[in-house]
Amino acid sequence: MTAAIGIVITDYIVAGRLEEQRLTNKVLRYPTDPEAVDPLTAVPSGQLVEILATQAAALADEGGPVDAIGVAVPGIVRHGVVEDSPNLPQIKGARLAEELSKALAERGIKTLVHVVNDADAIAASVAATHGRFNKLTRVWTIGNGIGYGRWPYVEGVWEGGHITVTLDPKERYCGCGGVGHLEGIMGLRAMRMRFLDLEPEEVFANAKKGDQRCREFVDLWHRALAAATASFIHLAGPGKFYFTGHNVRFLELPLLRSHLETMVRMSPLQSFSLEVLPPDDATALLGAGVSAMRALAG
Repeated sequence: MTAAIGIVITDYIVAGRLEEQRLTNKVLRYPTDPEAVDPLTAVPSGQLVEILATQAAALADEGGPVDAIGVAVPGIVRHGVVEDSPNLPQIKGARLAEELSKALAERGIKTLVHVVNDADAIAASVAATHGRFNKLTRVWTIGNGIGYGRWPYVEGVWEGGHITVTLDPKERYCGCGGVGHLEGIMGLRAMRMRFLDLEPEEVFANAKKGDQRCREFVDLWHRALAAATASFIHLAGPGKFYFTGHNVRFLELPLLRSHLETMVRMSPLQSFSLEVLPPDDATALLGAGVSAMRALAG
């Protein structure tokens, strides 16, 4: 029996133990208060590593030795190093795999630590649970930031949330400071900066009530996602796209599809399909664990 621990860092931290690609124990969460707002932004990088190690050690002690530990984080992740992470700037440059391995060794745990982008972890999970290991699987994660994940993993940056979707020089809301980015329209922080008088939930609710300003933004929000999706269709071909994350609740698939159909006009590329996946911590945890086990297998 193969055993792994999956850990996911987004707006909070969750960790779970996996055996044969199934969660076997309760999921650990930090902080435990689900109402805490941006609880990780002020936590220093070293303290984050200690939190991860504590969670992993608790799961290992409870269920026995594990073959690998997978950690999913937002940002550019290559060879165990978080090269950049606009939504968690304190971990920029962190050699996370190495630092966590050291913290675990101090707790008597010596095993492979594999670090992946959080959206790539979800793509791995979808591939595992939908029988798509041999198919191209692409996932948009819609939350505080916007992530783009794909399976099978290929070397690259793949920061789809920072793809340019508008040439308007006024579109400067992206957390990375870039102009015209998808995340600068769809990201939670960006929406709050744009609508200082309304929360994102209110914007979408007001749009349904007919508010013109909000309706125009909701249309822009969907056109931006359609533009980014169309770009990946034109680069890698059609196929299935999945959408998940806390703010997938704002997504209207018919509206997204209508915009996509105006952008993808070449007939060989029109066989794309779209599916919403309810946000679920277990999905990302499974993906982190699956990615680690695949790395272990080489």
